[in-house]
Amino acid sequence: MVTVNPNPDTKHNLHTEISSRLLAIVHELSLELQPGRGELRITLDTDLDRELGFDSLSRVELLLRIERRLSVRLPEQIFSTAETPRDLLRAVLSANSAGPEVTVIPNIAPVTMGSKVPVAGALPLQAKTLPEVLDWYARTQPDRPHVQMYSNGAIPPAVITYADLQQGAQRVAAGLIDQGLLPGEPVSLMLPTSRDYLESFFGILLAGGIPVPIYPPLRASQLQDHLQRHAKLLSNAQATILITVKQALTVARLLKSHVPTLKAIVTPEMLSSSTGLFVPVPVQPDDIALLQYTSGSTGQPKGVTLTHAQLLANIRIMGKAIQATPDDVFVSWLPLYHDMGLIGAWLGSLYIGMLAVLMPPTAFLIRPWRWLQTIHNHRGTLSPAPNFAYEMCLAKIPPNEMEGLDLSCWRAALNGAEPISPQTLTRFGQHFAQYGFDTRAIMPVYGLAEAAVGLAFPPLERGALIDRVDREAFEQSGYAKPANPDDPNALQVVACGRPLPDYEIRIVDAAGRELSEREEGRIQFCGPSTTSGYYRNPQATELLFDGDWLNTGDLGYMAGGDVFLTSRVKDVIIRAGRNLYPYELEEAVGNLPEVRKGCVAVFGSTDPDTAMEKLVVVAETRDTDTRVLQDIRQRITALASDLLGAAPNDILLTPPQGVLKTSSGKIRRAACRELYEQNLLGKPARSVSQQMARLWLGALRPQLQRLRRSTRDVAYAGYVHAMFGALFPVAIVCLLLPSLESRWTAVRRCIHLLLRLVRVPLLIEGETNLSETDGYVVISNHASYIDGLMVIAALPSPAAFVAKAELQQNRFAHWFLQRLNASFVERFDAKQGIADAQRVSERAQESIPLMYFPEGTFTRSPGLLAFRMGAFITAAQANLPVIPITLRGTRSILRDDSHFPRRGTVAVIIGQPIKPTGNDWHAALELRNQARHEVLRHLGEPDLMPDSS
Repeated sequence: MVTVNPNPDTKHNLHTEISSRLLAIVHELSLELQPGRGELRITLDTDLDRELGFDSLSRVELLLRIERRLSVRLPEQIFSTAETPRDLLRAVLSANSAGPEVTVIPNIAPVTMGSKVPVAGALPLQAKTLPEVLDWYARTQPDRPHVQMYSNGAIPPAVITYADLQQGAQRVAAGLIDQGLLPGEPVSLMLPTSRDYLESFFGILLAGGIPVPIYPPLRASQLQDHLQRHAKLLSNAQATILITVKQALTVARLLKSHVPTLKAIVTPEMLSSSTGLFVPVPVQPDDIALLQYTSGSTGQPKGVTLTHAQLLANIRIMGKAIQATPDDVFVSWLPLYHDMGLIGAWLGSLYIGMLAVLMPPTAFLIRPWRWLQTIHNHRGTLSPAPNFAYEMCLAKIPPNEMEGLDLSCWRAALNGAEPISPQTLTRFGQHFAQYGFDTRAIMPVYGLAEAAVGLAFPPLERGALIDRVDREAFEQSGYAKPANPDDPNALQVVACGRPLPDYEIRIVDAAGRELSEREEGRIQFCGPSTTSGYYRNPQATELLFDGDWLNTGDLGYMAGGDVFLTSRVKDVIIRAGRNLYPYELEEAVGNLPEVRKGCVAVFGSTDPDTAMEKLVVVAETRDTDTRVLQDIRQRITALASDLLGAAPNDILLTPPQGVLKTSSGKIRRAACRELYEQNLLGKPARSVSQQMARLWLGALRPQLQRLRRSTRDVAYAGYVHAMFGALFPVAIVCLLLPSLESRWTAVRRCIHLLLRLVRVPLLIEGETNLSETDGYVVISNHASYIDGLMVIAALPSPAAFVAKAELQQNRFAHWFLQRLNASFVERFDAKQGIADAQRVSERAQESIPLMYFPEGTFTRSPGLLAFRMGAFITAAQANLPVIPITLRGTRSILRDDSHFPRRGTVAVIIGQPIKPTGNDWHAALELRNQARHEVLRHLGEPDLMPDSS
């Protein structure tokens, strides 16, 4: 027994021991509630509701365990007022100071969650800005290696600790302040992957500036042209300082004349050697932390604005999705000016506290085996790359460079940032399996700068999921109909993951209406890291948004909770991990004397042999002389190399009118691409008018199909509303009948009639399971507004719905449910919720079954949410079996926040009764787990229990 006394040291030790034991109790219960959630990092400030999902009944169990194990009596109000473990700790300490003794184990070790770092300090969970993250590690683990940097061919790599990074960044910050940098001013960063880059990036943040990364030239000879091309970007950003290599100093005067706001061009060495003093500049979570430009060479540069809060939100959620821990090793050659390399690799590693092994992109591009060798040498567990990198490993690494290679440590091989080839995924997994690579580690992902970086990740250890689609049906109607297993012409589409927690993805048609599963349309998203728009570009920002939803510019469909990308609306060309934009090259090629001005198309086309995207240039010319045409090609190649840093894969010179345009004269790049891939561009045997007619006729049928589908959908939605309105008065009359049995039967018949009228088949399976027992508790997944109606249609005898108390505020819903003998339970007031649950538990003794939707709510996105404990505690205490019901198809018919019903089929699968093994908390927990597993088994949707894989 330890008694509290006034000695300060004793108080401190007691505080530490109690907080450790308290966190252990919270951790234990959280694992019981959500056993599949993986590594938990619980601190005193973890939110019990939002982060751990503790509902009212879970809180009761938590507080009982605290009182029992710590021998304290807590005040009743703590049940409803505690938001974090820290609140509980205060209550425990207050109870102790009032006189009761508490039994503790002396020198108890801090709670750890699968990491060498104490859980109370495992992650900088309270950090609200990137400088706070760095400061947290520099204070708590200053000498711990943060980065091992391969640069300039250095072997072994240079080691950078957290203290090294902070001290170097402070020196850069002092130099920037000495240069006159004011808070909120953008500073452009044009450096290769190096220690200088890391220190300069954080130096800008510490000085209150906004980093604006731009990619460095591949060669020093390109420096002047490269900076001139970026003049528009720097002008749009209103950059005041450019941090770059010393070779750029020679063109400073030229660049300043193009960028009026630019005050200085400096090197990291110049800044670090400044005699100025570093004075911390306050940084707020909503301050812009990064301007991520999508292009530096277009007529209208677009800089994605991302705040500290948005970056940290995305990093935290991605970290949970891949269950990253400080014990992971992140290997990356991705460029630090690209969001996947900057945010996903480096800043993600910084926040998690895992070692980042960084190498310059050229190290991979020149010798692809170095990437895999670095993973082998450092036992890398996480490493991402675009699709072309995996393809290069297959095509460019000789067998002798892979002798002794062991990739068994690589648990997450993320593939994103460009179109993903199903053939590449398959071949990479098969080929490198002989070197220990686990094909389950393949993770095709989806993201974009407008979301910070990550938007959709697949479950861990699932491997590649490839959808085989009927090609003809998809091309004609845009519906991804599953192909027959023996169809040799099936279209293969890669699943790019499920929306990350707190993010939503939807597919809409041209009118902005949400489409059903497997219908191709425009991909939109919303989430905690959604950009507020493009920096100083209101026109582009306005086009970016559709209400609260952001237009990605990509096309695709959803199926089984995964997003499948099919094409791009935007004109960006992705080649070897770089985003190339066609506009400036088209203009430059059009200025050649032999080329018709304004008659040039530049686009990307996927090479079927290599699965990489080719850069294609099509230009009109009247010249026919072979030597002149060859000279034109050489000059186009030189222009592309200078402007884009990439030579074209193919150059087609066509007679006049070979480049397709709109009626207003705009280049039709997508149409040119389609003709090119059909091998029809540049063919003199067929006239341009014939080509256009063929293209127009080929596109007409799919367009008519889509128009017919859209018109049919609108007409059907109107018909459903009309039928519902016609039967509504009949349902009201049914609810006025005297007995519950008669009301239930009449309403049930109305629902069946409505389903027949609107042609929605209702398939019910397992009805005999309801007759095998007298009393029971029914639970069902929740996916749509119509779920309650489907349950009534499936249950032959009355069941009392247990509904959320908020429905009482809706007069009709309250009256409707009340007439069907429903009970209402408070969800947000813990004390009232417990009282309501007790009242419902007493009703379980009656003969009428209770009906719960244990998810408590539903979302537009597919997936099964965590189950609340109320139904299962009631069943266990009343010794009643639980009958799980699985509803399929309701979400596609009517989604959340939508009043636009669509055609579909509803399946109701009634499972076998699950009997409780006791009447305590653990029996209820077992009931919940079994019932949820049964629903998930039949549902065909992802498991959305927090942090589950």
